Amino acid sequence: MTGSVAQPYVSAVIALYLDLPDTPLRAGPHDHRFASRLQGQSVPLAVVESALLLASLRRLIRPVGLPPLSPIRSLAYFEPVIAELQQAPLPAHYTEYLRHKLARVLAGLPAPSPEKDVS
Repeated sequence: MTGSVAQPYVSAVIALYLDLPDTPLRAGPHDHRFASRLQGQSVPLAVVESALLLASLRRLIRPVGLPPLSPIRSLAYFEPVIAELQQAPLPAHYTEYLRHKLARVLAGLPAPSPEKDVS
């Protein structure tokens, strides 16, 4: 996809994906095709980012005692959450909250509650 108009969008999606816990070290061709498909469907990058963060947090913040989940092997794993957020968008600035919450969870700190302002 070198030189394509979709490249900045695809690169941004792939970077967001690879920055998450439990994702591969490198994206495969299927991940690039999925990101291109999202771009072709005009899915806003903000929706994709929110979906990736939300799904990652859902995986990380699970009830104690449940067996661990296997690593994420494909960007397509996030497709249901992307669809969910297209149907029911998150409130303004909620992505910022999700970023902050994920950083705290990964650092082993208590996650902030959504009622608190994290800006």
